[in-house]
Amino acid sequence: MNLAIGCDEAACDLRDTVRQHLLAQGHAVTDFGTHDGAPVLYPDVAIAVAQAIVQGRHERGILLCGTGIGMAIAANKVAGIRAAQAHDTYSAERASRSNDAQIITLGSRVIGAELAKAIVDRFLASTFDGGGSAQKVDAITGFERAQAASARGEEGGP
Repeated sequence: MNLAIGCDEAACDLRDTVRQHLLAQGHAVTDFGTHDGAPVLYPDVAIAVAQAIVQGRHERGILLCGTGIGMAIAANKVAGIRAAQAHDTYSAERASRSNDAQIITLGSRVIGAELAKAIVDRFLASTFDGGGSAQKVDAITGFERAQAASARGEEGGP
């Protein structure tokens, strides 16, 4: 799978562990930084990863910061992205299967390396199964489109 990964300075060590784990499994991984542990604005990293996914350059993304919260908030500002914070394997699976999330966010101050690898593995092994959740995901997408149309001054806005 072609993956995008990114982190802030709080999560460099966990990002390195997850990246090596993914590479060992044969995934292609593009690292959006930070690369040297210097402080960064995590929204810049999250938005870059999210845009790369929306543009079709990567299939899925993994974002890491101290809690995973900020990265999820920032990534979700990119139209077409569904990013979910997950600190357990069940949530990671449901993010994909029920919510069609393309990005998972992890908190380096919340989980350890082995759990992070298990969460990522479960997320990547899961695919959207539609079912009863398809209508909910469609509602989110519909709102996003209406909001974009409204911003452009077109009819059909929220």
